[in-house]
Amino acid sequence: MLEIVTVLAINAGVVLALFVLAWAACWAMRDPTPVDSLWALGMGVVAVATFIQTGGDTERRLVLTVICALWAVRLGGYLLWRWRDHGPDRRYVRMMEKAKAERGWNYGYASFRLVFLLQMPLLWLVCLPVQLGQIADEPAALGVVGYVGAGLAIFGILFESLGDWQLVRFQKYPENAGKVLDTGLWRYTRHPNYFGDACVWWGLWLVAAETTPGLFAVIGPIYLVYTLTRWSGMPTVEGRMRRRKPAYEDYARRTSPFIPWPPKPARPLEEA
Repeated sequence: MLEIVTVLAINAGVVLALFVLAWAACWAMRDPTPVDSLWALGMGVVAVATFIQTGGDTERRLVLTVICALWAVRLGGYLLWRWRDHGPDRRYVRMMEKAKAERGWNYGYASFRLVFLLQMPLLWLVCLPVQLGQIADEPAALGVVGYVGAGLAIFGILFESLGDWQLVRFQKYPENAGKVLDTGLWRYTRHPNYFGDACVWWGLWLVAAETTPGLFAVIGPIYLVYTLTRWSGMPTVEGRMRRRKPAYEDYARRTSPFIPWPPKPARPLEEA
């Protein structure tokens, strides 16, 4: 029990240090958008920090750390590229303007309290599988459940990577402005990136769940799915898409919101 508390406390300190440094840099730039990439990259750092603290000499620790690091670098790198290519996220721009206009908060305080302070504990919570899953020495090797989990996590990385690539390719053509991407993976789910994320973290939990401490890390993927589907993920994106793209309503009617599924038949013209 003492080892669990120690590892989790050290990792909390690592997360705090990462976010404070990132907050200072974002305050200087007057743009907190990079916090999105830190969400992914920070989890990779936590996985590596746990690997170092626990000895890192078992198959389970190696699998958890490597898969998490691959996911973190892929998603974190993509989000950094998107920020550099698209500029500040409009959500954060509006949030900072509102905090100043309605509450009189300066930029540094507003960005720390409304963005960084909120995401710090959530990052630590979501990545519990790669923390608790590395603490127990036994069983050191993966069992059937662990291999299924590793496969699911790798599938999730590939799935969300393909979805992001299809979206970037679609958006680079000016003639697609105002249109809705409804081909490829986006034909079967409105959010292949979120579904892929869920697969990654449920897969990592399955790897961790073959140990007693890791079994209790189930709160991580549960909270992640709640966040993606009910809080800051799908509701935010879909609200924006409905306002900006008239065709999105019909796309949403025929396309599965989260789990990939064949689309519903197109609505007949007389019913449109």
